[in-house]
Amino acid sequence: MKYSFQITSVEQYKEAYKKSIDDPEGFWGEIAENFLWKKKWDKVLEWNFKEPKIEWFKGGKLNITENCIDRHLETLGDKPAIIWEPNNPEERTRVVTYSRLHKRVCQFAQVLLNNGVKKGDRVCIYMGMVPELAYAVLGCARIGAIHSVIFGGFSA
Repeated sequence: MKYSFQITSVEQYKEAYKKSIDDPEGFWGEIAENFLWKKKWDKVLEWNFKEPKIEWFKGGKLNITENCIDRHLETLGDKPAIIWEPNNPEERTRVVTYSRLHKRVCQFAQVLLNNGVKKGDRVCIYMGMVPELAYAVLGCARIGAIHSVIFGGFSA
């Protein structure tokens, strides 16, 4: 059985769970086939509990934003990726489609690059819970920068 991300019955769940325990490399290798890889892995799982050292998808390279956004553009481009509800009922609800999200994430990634941020750099983000926060976080991930969101919910 090839596994997808949707299990529709208890029996299917039990079968998937059993395979994940009996053959973790086969199970997770099949799951990983659903993602877009820049470079496919050499080995699904390498582990040694004595050291301890555990490595998943050794040699593989992917960009999580391409898997979260880009691969959905063709089929879900005009569908909501984010539905943001404000705390204030007087404000409007905002719906961000996959296409708009992609555009904004790419724009913010370029802003970061234009300001000298590069892969491995750390970026602290202090923003409220608004769609722009998602753009910033995903923009960091897109270029390989490490982000840290500073929660401002208890400020004045």
